[in-house]
Amino acid sequence: MNKIFKFVLLTVLAALFSFSFVVCTDSNPSEPKDFNDIDAVEFVKGIKIGWNLGNTLDANPWDGFNPNSTVTQFETLWVNHVTNKSNIDAIKNNGFNAIRIPVSWAKMTDSNYKIRNDWMERVTEIVNYAADNDMYILLNTHHDEHIFGFKNSNVNASLIAFETIWEQIASHFKNYNEKLIFEGLNEPRTKGSAGEWTGGTAEEHNNLNKYYKTFVETVRKTGGNNDKRFLLINTYGASAEQAAINGLTLPSDTAYKKLIVSIHSYSPYNFALNADSPVNTWSESINSDKTAITSGIDRAYNKFVTNGIPVIIGEFGAMNKNNDDARQQWAKFYVSYAKSKGMPCFWWDNAVYTGEGEKFGLLNRSNNTIVYPKVLNGLMAGLQ
Repeated sequence: MNKIFKFVLLTVLAALFSFSFVVCTDSNPSEPKDFNDIDAVEFVKGIKIGWNLGNTLDANPWDGFNPNSTVTQFETLWVNHVTNKSNIDAIKNNGFNAIRIPVSWAKMTDSNYKIRNDWMERVTEIVNYAADNDMYILLNTHHDEHIFGFKNSNVNASLIAFETIWEQIASHFKNYNEKLIFEGLNEPRTKGSAGEWTGGTAEEHNNLNKYYKTFVETVRKTGGNNDKRFLLINTYGASAEQAAINGLTLPSDTAYKKLIVSIHSYSPYNFALNADSPVNTWSESINSDKTAITSGIDRAYNKFVTNGIPVIIGEFGAMNKNNDDARQQWAKFYVSYAKSKGMPCFWWDNAVYTGEGEKFGLLNRSNNTIVYPKVLNGLMAGLQ
């Protein structure tokens, strides 16, 4: 082999190896990244508007799950698309500086709740798509209610599973910077109960508060940047009802002012969430249309924000009912009002655009175009 050619070849191979090594190690930092150690109120001010990667890593087969399913099979159960970096780039380029990544973990664990390595690697890959875009990232446990119970009869065993899963998540992501936020649960509730969406019971509130004590203590002890990481805590059912708000007690924390509260609100219900309702109009000139939005936000504001605890609206949206103009007006008002109360909003995008059911899709993930530009314009106008 020509000596010059051999030298060039070896140099190129060495460079490629070095690049691969850097990318690989940086994908899950081995040392704590620089961390902007500010209080939660100041931190949340940096979040403009967020987007949910819905029906993806949170897809859940409920019963009959094949434990030998591949990561791709799990990820595409509800959306026939494998998330790629261009999807997240498109979201950032369209004005969203934050992303919520809902993840179902329990189905990808063994009998001792050990998370599969390939699943953790896939979650990490998608987290890094957002981290590369310098986005705020919410990472949670989602649709794991079958192992997380809130009754006295099941809470002790559930807390063991919860602690085991979060110890692994927190340890794995401990060195990321402050823009990675851990969200302990999603819509914590007893499924099928009478108070599932109206605020729950005193028993459930008491047990939910035990989860958050466990959550904070588990994360803090894992080291890295987790001794000061921002943690997101949801009300019962993530509800903005007064019973759920009053039932939440924030746990003590060794970190100073690093806790944030989250609610979800699809309001007005018949316009925004009820697929069986014919209501497809909304107007700022109709008082009841406005108060359906403002009342829940005001309750959270009065209980938390006025007491120095910031609030994030982790899910909101209005499904498509062939009413783009109404949704545009609604989106502008909703985001604007929430912003006036210091609450950034995260659009729920389940990648559903057609057919029956909850059509919250905004980004066409196949070609990275916005399906409803008017809705996007309304969201962004609300930030002005």
